[in-house]
Amino acid sequence: MASSPAVTIAMVAGEASGDILGAGLIRSLRRRFPNARFVGIGGDEMVAEGFHSLVPMERLSVMGLVEVLGRLRELFAIRARLMDYLLANRPDVVIGIDSPDFTLGVEERCKRAGIPTAHYVSPSVWAWRQKRIFRIARSVDLMLTLLPFEARFYEEHGVPVTFVGHPLADRIPLEPDTEAARRSLGLDTDRPVLAILPGSRAGEVERLGALFLETARQLQSRHPDLQLVVPCVNREREKQVLALADALEVKLPLTVVRGRSREVMAASDVVLLASGTATLEAMLLKKPMVVGYRLSNISFALLSRLVKVPHVALPNLLAGEALVPELLQDDATPEKLAAAVLERLDNPTERERLREAFTGLHETLRRNADERAAEAVAALIRGEM
Repeated sequence: MASSPAVTIAMVAGEASGDILGAGLIRSLRRRFPNARFVGIGGDEMVAEGFHSLVPMERLSVMGLVEVLGRLRELFAIRARLMDYLLANRPDVVIGIDSPDFTLGVEERCKRAGIPTAHYVSPSVWAWRQKRIFRIARSVDLMLTLLPFEARFYEEHGVPVTFVGHPLADRIPLEPDTEAARRSLGLDTDRPVLAILPGSRAGEVERLGALFLETARQLQSRHPDLQLVVPCVNREREKQVLALADALEVKLPLTVVRGRSREVMAASDVVLLASGTATLEAMLLKKPMVVGYRLSNISFALLSRLVKVPHVALPNLLAGEALVPELLQDDATPEKLAAAVLERLDNPTERERLREAFTGLHETLRRNADERAAEAVAALIRGEM
């Protein structure tokens, strides 16, 4: 081990989820390259593993078109500084972690300069704007995907790819402890629980919060013993949800929790949620779910033309069939959502069928992602790919 090569591994992460992935990858790569130096842009989790960040990762964490436009000059300056460093110091590999709008440009220039590149977490190119695959092929020597159908898409387009599995599938146990989660949240262990997740952003909560709460009101009239729990990512979303609840004609017995969304889903019998990565987490927790989503009519019309997949919820995409109901746009009404939740709340046979299906999907994704990703990157560094 003492004679292990002193490689330099550059990594670029732009948000908290990428920071967590990067930290796990660093730990696994260090077992293969004990003398490795890790440098680039990362957050607190990566820095805790010995990573040197050239600029604070928070400077890349920008959401929304207006916010990006307001910070464009700074983002270009950060990328220029990063590129100057990478081209001058020529690391053994450059790994972009998600944030494709920023990282793919870095990878493309590095690959053109002869520096091996990898990208960790596929953009949703398989779902829409599929012509982006040509830019990705120019930018990366290796794509690391979290989901198996993503890997198949890259194989079909001749892009070197490794399916590594999903880190969440490694962390979440195959058998979640529902009663322990309920006790931890102070919920009655003998009464049914509906978890309500209208999203983490203000716009999502604005579009879906009142819809989901009205759905909960209808369900409460049918199930007076139903416990309603809403996890909120921060104080602002909590105030937003409470204001929407106050606007209802009937006061709901609502439990609002700061953070702890995974615990809330683990405690539930059914989850009512927005389309997004939370559907994957609910699946890994083996929870029946109903997915609802609304966009502006113009956005929905545009996306309907661009999207190339038959489903939007990750459990359905993984299974290749409609395991969970997706009620989108005009179909996302309180009446239809409530009926779909009731069907899962009152049907133990359906819940057991879903539990078995979700367990199989969980096992498919449980691949020790950190280790598999590190092994693929190590092979790229050694010139074996």
